[in-house]
Amino acid sequence: QVQLVESGGGLVQTGDSLRLSCAASGRTFSDYIIHWFRKAPGKEREFVSAINDSGGRTNYADSVKGRFTISRDNAKNTVYLQMNSLKPEDTAVYYCAAGRVFSVFASRFNYWGQGTQVTVST
Repeated sequence: QVQLVESGGGLVQTGDSLRLSCAASGRTFSDYIIHWFRKAPGKEREFVSAINDSGGRTNYADSVKGRFTISRDNAKNTVYLQMNSLKPEDTAVYYCAAGRVFSVFASRFNYWGQGTQVTVST
């Protein structure tokens, strides 16, 4: 099993940057593919990005490509999401999730963090 805790969210203006962290605990952290999802009010959880166990394979939603960068430091048991050029439509609660395979479907994941709020003002 793995436990996840997100941090780094906050209130920023359009064009600003934030770096989110997903800190994990558990013996098998390096075995998991870590995903970021986000949930805006009134919407379902939306896939944002994912990174495999070694960090050599990444995936991004089209809406964040070129602006967000996911990375992984297994020595620190942490996955990061660097978010640049933030837009109001990025406003959401951001969650990390752990799984054994890549998936854009939130329902496939059993391990979730508590979420961190990102608010981007105009």
